[in-house]
Amino acid sequence: MSIDPREKIVLFIDGANLYATSKAIGVDIDYRRLLAEFQSKSYLLRAYYYTALVEDQEYSSIRPLIDWLDYNGFTVVTKPAKEFTDASGRRKIKGNMDIELTVDALEMSPFYDHLVLFSGDGDFTALVAALQRKGKRVTVVSTLTTPTPMIADDLRRQADFFMDVADLAKIVGRVPPVDRTHPPERVAAVDRTMATVDPKGT
Repeated sequence: MSIDPREKIVLFIDGANLYATSKAIGVDIDYRRLLAEFQSKSYLLRAYYYTALVEDQEYSSIRPLIDWLDYNGFTVVTKPAKEFTDASGRRKIKGNMDIELTVDALEMSPFYDHLVLFSGDGDFTALVAALQRKGKRVTVVSTLTTPTPMIADDLRRQADFFMDVADLAKIVGRVPPVDRTHPPERVAAVDRTMATVDPKGT
C-alpha cells in the first residue's frame, strides 16, 4: 500500500462500483476491517460511502448496510434513485453519485494529502487530474483480475497509484456465504441493479 504514514488520507467509496467489483472476484468487503486497515497505515481523516436508494420502497435491502456504516465511522451520502422503463419495456434504475462524490472530494481537498478512490469509473479521471494539480496524491482501488477489467484504462493511467481489490481482499475480504437473507455490511438491491448496467461508466 503506497501510503505515507505522515499523510492525512480520505476514503471515497463508490458503493455500486465497489459492489460490482467485489462480486466479480467473489468476495465480500468487511467494512470494519477496511477502516481499521487504513487507520493503521496513516491518519484517516474521513471515510465516505456513496450510494443511491430506490424511492417509495418500504424496505430496502441496502438499509442495514447504510445504518451499520453510519454508526461505525463512515460518512454515508445517499440520494434517491430514479426508476424508469426503457424502449424495450425493461425496468431500469438510475442512481449515479459521481457529481456528489466529485464535489465533496474537491471541497475537502485543502484538508487531506491523499485520496483513496474505490471506483473504476472512467468519469473520475478528470477529478483525479484536478486533485493532482492541487498537489494531492490519488490511489484508485479496483481490479484487473477479471476477464474484463473493472477499471477504465484512462483512470488507471491518471492515478498516482493503483490498488487491486483482489489484493486488498486478502486483508479485508471474506468469501460470501451461500445463503444469507439479509447480509449485513454488504451492498445489495439498488447497487446490484446499477452495477450490472455499467460499473466503469465508460
